[in-house]
Amino acid sequence: MKSVFSKSWKSSVQPRKQRKYVYNAPAHVKGVFLSAPLSKSLRAEFGTRSVRVVKGDKVKVIRGNFAGISGDVLRVDAKKGKIFIQEASRKKVAGAEIQVPLVPSNVLIVEPETKDSKRMTAFKRKKSKTVSGGKPVAEKAKVAQAPKEEKAQSKSNEKPAAVSKKE
Repeated sequence: MKSVFSKSWKSSVQPRKQRKYVYNAPAHVKGVFLSAPLSKSLRAEFGTRSVRVVKGDKVKVIRGNFAGISGDVLRVDAKKGKIFIQEASRKKVAGAEIQVPLVPSNVLIVEPETKDSKRMTAFKRKKSKTVSGGKPVAEKAKVAQAPKEEKAQSKSNEKPAAVSKKE
């Protein structure tokens, strides 16, 4: 099996092909896999559903062995697609304590790191594109105009029922 990343790959039902896509993806694509959902209050504030996890975010684990634990993100491993939280640790047989890697989709961002100016401008940009309902402004305008246009088109396309040709 080739180990080259395919730009044209869309999806597959086969888990082996899905794993291959993730393993062979370039770094800029792997960054997308590091996103985690925002809490409901943050969704309303920032106008987006999920954001990439960064070091310093306060997160709450919502799935897995550490479910319910909250803590700061200590490290993000972009290559492996895992994050490390301060409170998610276990003891080895020798007695050493190690951090357990977690999948970012299994955590909920409770408080994002706000020191990064690029990230905050991205939040503001996303917020300006959305309305209170969560849908982008352009989409709402299209939805409101669509029924009127369809009615006008359907009337113009209708042919008279009884048209006969005279020879």
